[in-house]
Amino acid sequence: MQVYVPQEDSFLLEEEIKKEDLNGKKCLDLGIGSGIQAKAMFFSNAQKVFCVDINPKALLFVQKKLVNFYGKFVLIESDLFSSLGKEKFDFIAFNPPYLPSKEIKWKDLDGGKKGREIIDKFLSQFKKHLNANAIVLLLISSLNNDKEIISFLEKKGFVVEVVASKKLFFEELFVLRIKS
Repeated sequence: MQVYVPQEDSFLLEEEIKKEDLNGKKCLDLGIGSGIQAKAMFFSNAQKVFCVDINPKALLFVQKKLVNFYGKFVLIESDLFSSLGKEKFDFIAFNPPYLPSKEIKWKDLDGGKKGREIIDKFLSQFKKHLNANAIVLLLISSLNNDKEIISFLEKKGFVVEVVASKKLFFEELFVLRIKS
């Protein structure tokens, strides 16, 4: 497994992170990949950024890039929240693997059936890791049944807003801003 190279989805999410006021906030970049989102959080004045990925190569890659910023970043190998215990955050950004696939062969791309396996796992876990008034930015695709995801979140009491979208050849990408 190599490190996910930033694509249109990464850049779309990065732009939305830059619009957030993260001054003094405890942040989580879930699925850090190349570190593009963690870097955006840092430059948006986050107090501390937890960088989590299932891929140890991604963590090593990011560690080398962020060597001058120790103290601001905490690197953790984890399958979503499994290694975070009861840790809570003011801000979470997640660009999950969302491409529909029969099986999960490439953990940074394959989202399983309907591209929702990892997204649904995230949706079932993230609430208990939120501080009061926390914000989550979640990137999803029209291939994942975006309306169903939004409806699910709203039924759980979250305020959901599509803050960015980008049409690509065979799909449309959306950044959801989720607030409790």
